[in-house]
Amino acid sequence: MGLRCGLIGVPSSGKTEIFNAITAARAPLYSGTEANRVIVNLPDERIDHLVEMYHPQKVVPATLEIIDTAGIKPADTGRRSRLISNIKDMEALLHVVRCFDDDQVPFEYSTIDPVRDVETVDLEMMAADSATLQNKIERLAKKAKSGDKDVLRESVNCQKVLDGIQNGLAARRQELTPQETNSIKECNLISMKPVLYIANIKSMAGADNSYVKSLQELAAREKTEVVTVCGKDEADISELDPADRKVFLKELGLEQSAMERLLHAAYAKLGLISFFTVGEDEVRAWTCRRGDKAPTAAGKVHSDMETGFIRMEVMHYDDLLKLGSESAVAKAGKHRLEGREYEVRDGDIVTVRFNAK
Repeated sequence: MGLRCGLIGVPSSGKTEIFNAITAARAPLYSGTEANRVIVNLPDERIDHLVEMYHPQKVVPATLEIIDTAGIKPADTGRRSRLISNIKDMEALLHVVRCFDDDQVPFEYSTIDPVRDVETVDLEMMAADSATLQNKIERLAKKAKSGDKDVLRESVNCQKVLDGIQNGLAARRQELTPQETNSIKECNLISMKPVLYIANIKSMAGADNSYVKSLQELAAREKTEVVTVCGKDEADISELDPADRKVFLKELGLEQSAMERLLHAAYAKLGLISFFTVGEDEVRAWTCRRGDKAPTAAGKVHSDMETGFIRMEVMHYDDLLKLGSESAVAKAGKHRLEGREYEVRDGDIVTVRFNAK
């Protein structure tokens, strides 16, 4: 599965700049009609090393889908509608927040205030979610006439979340119980989606300015992360050849590009990991959730592997890289057979034994 992320923020926060930094798409500024959307390969140096070892005919890295949405203005129902349609199915939201002063770059407001901008976007998402929850509660009310206790409980849970939203508390901040979360699952609430903040700055010299600090304080309260990015520099870097890109990043004091840093942060936030299948035919990265058992991870490769799962042969990328070959890994006792209860780890290299249907 590919990770799908939506870029959100107020107008002129730098979303399209960040989009271009991540995707090298050279997309124009969002026009308010069709959203910019690109699927990119996720950089992973482990794939590069595995390719050197196996010389496969085909290489398939994990992918990331990025969509650049309309800037969000207060009480703009048209943009709110487009926002819903564009990011409803996104797994994570990358909230771009302007954290620099520059009179040459127009902005929606006369002042720079990251907390205000975050609240503006949250309010619009909550307005959309409020309507969604109200519709569900009305549907449940009709079913509740039968006296079904499960329906009544679900309605109460939905109303609790709605009350929180109407009091200005986004669903993701409500510390919901598993039962309450399950009650609203089908609503696919936008304000429930995990958020990573991108502090867009003018230059890396301003990486610790007061605007960034205020955003970091807000993120800490939400128990999420801020990735600080100089959108303009990173967009320029993304257009360079890979070799020149590394040199330029080093000159800026950066070890990774914005794309790589955002990927790692998004994966961590969503609890995602990568495992691999390898061979002369193909080297491929697969994505599953941390804690997934072996059959679930096998199902990412093919549904038959999950339903007919027998065993999983496992070695770890770190062991293969250190020891140099599969035979050396086996000789060192690092090649294992795991059963249905095994939790796949990030960097596992697997072969699935299964009964074909």
